[in-house]
Amino acid sequence: MLQIDLWKRILIWGVLVIGLILALPNLFYSRVEGHNDAVTAIERQGSTAELEEQAAQWPSFLPSGLVNLGLDLRGGAHLLAEVQVEDVYGARLEALWPEIRDALRPLRDQIGTFRLVEEGGAALRIQISQTEGQGAALEAIRDLAQPVSSTAAIAQGGANDIEVSASDGTITVQLSEAERAATDERTLRQALEIIRRRIDEVGTREPTIQRQGQDRILIQVPGIGSAQELKDIIGTTAQLTFQPVVSRGSSGDAEPGVGEEILPSLDQEGVFYTLDRSPVVTGEELVDAQPSFDQNGQPAVSFRFNTQGARAFGDYTAQNIGSPFAIVLDEEVISAPVIQSHIPGGSGIITGNFSIEESTNLAVLLRAGALPAGLEFLEERTIGPELGQDSIDAGKLATAVAFAMVLVFMVAVYGLFGIFANIALILNIAMLFGLLSLIGATLTLPGIAGIVLTVGMAVDANVLVFERIREELKTARGPARAISLGYEKALSAIVDANITTIITAIILFAMGSGPVRGFAITLGFGILTSVFTAIFVTRLLIVTWFERARPKTITV
Repeated sequence: MLQIDLWKRILIWGVLVIGLILALPNLFYSRVEGHNDAVTAIERQGSTAELEEQAAQWPSFLPSGLVNLGLDLRGGAHLLAEVQVEDVYGARLEALWPEIRDALRPLRDQIGTFRLVEEGGAALRIQISQTEGQGAALEAIRDLAQPVSSTAAIAQGGANDIEVSASDGTITVQLSEAERAATDERTLRQALEIIRRRIDEVGTREPTIQRQGQDRILIQVPGIGSAQELKDIIGTTAQLTFQPVVSRGSSGDAEPGVGEEILPSLDQEGVFYTLDRSPVVTGEELVDAQPSFDQNGQPAVSFRFNTQGARAFGDYTAQNIGSPFAIVLDEEVISAPVIQSHIPGGSGIITGNFSIEESTNLAVLLRAGALPAGLEFLEERTIGPELGQDSIDAGKLATAVAFAMVLVFMVAVYGLFGIFANIALILNIAMLFGLLSLIGATLTLPGIAGIVLTVGMAVDANVLVFERIREELKTARGPARAISLGYEKALSAIVDANITTIITAIILFAMGSGPVRGFAITLGFGILTSVFTAIFVTRLLIVTWFERARPKTITV
């Protein structure tokens, strides 16, 4: 009959109270958001009186999780970037040239002299003077090949990273198809991670950074001022290298030698450096970079290499005391000091005409890492906060209208039982926001649509129960038995209907992206809260009323 154990009642009310407490911060959105920003700032840069005052706006013992507003609600920037994966092929081959050169040197008596022919970045072409030694050169270079470590290559039975061919004394070295595919995959993954780190460094909220297709990345950051501001954060490659200096001059039009390049000085106008193209160490060996000050009190950036970088840096400085050494950032020489002594330990400092803000930004970019390839921005949009507010207002209006009409309908059709269903519906929406706040979900316009759909789904379960109770009242012995049978016999239909819907939500989440996922999340969580409130909360309200009123008859 109509009996619910005490422990079940306590559990149901306990879940409701927890859901309401988790949803509470969303009623004080601006205050809680300011509190969260202040707490994050204190953790990153230390406490100040202003930050402490801002953090005190919300009690620390209460939850502070919020439903984050998406790009279409808060406003912000949208970029679609294409990663220039072809750039990596040339860099990969350039890095291979020193190894090829070392492998060919012992074969001079067979191949004569050899030189690198500069022809684009798709392949390395080495010219040898004695063509009869071509076979020995091919064998030596092929010995440098390494197996490609990718799933596709393993599935094909394994493949090497380079392909070597020769014709009339010209040896051509290029990346294999398997290596290109593996390089593309690594480049996209690395670019995604670096973009995410750079955006996280500036403290933005809930950015969307995801891969689209083979070589594109979608970037959406709510709350940022403009697309150009976002491009400034992620578009700087910050490629740091330490390269040997060949010579210094005043002309950038001179022809560099093979394996060399001419780069301008950052802070000395009209000064150009001829550098060895092969760096001693690169920014990839950096493990830390922090803004600091040099011995003259000027802003600078201190850095530290990993073990491999520290060893290479230390060995080079020990062998080249008295020689200049260029620190290159994004194709510009920012400093070219003369090596005064051996520098062990792998740490140093970058000086230049920096402001404090420039040194801080440079440290952020270096710490985040260098983008492996250039980005071409195919699409950029700035969504103003006014448009976002219009979307919020429209969403609120749609939800309110749907909510009000459902409430009126339930009372008009089911009377007192409709009031119980409406109370459960209000608690259902509160619990839904509590769940979304708990996981830090991002609410978008499609997410609001999911909430509106949840309102309909929530009362749908109650309608099934109440209609079943109506049927049982015609045959059952007493109202208590009718209510009990109504819930028992409607349960299977409720579960079946919601299981099929939640399967749809899971598929949308797994296969979709961006707004589609937002809709799937709110729909999926809405189904869970709807089933809980329809089966447990509404029944508990009806049982509590029935125990107190003890009616002889009921009207549904």
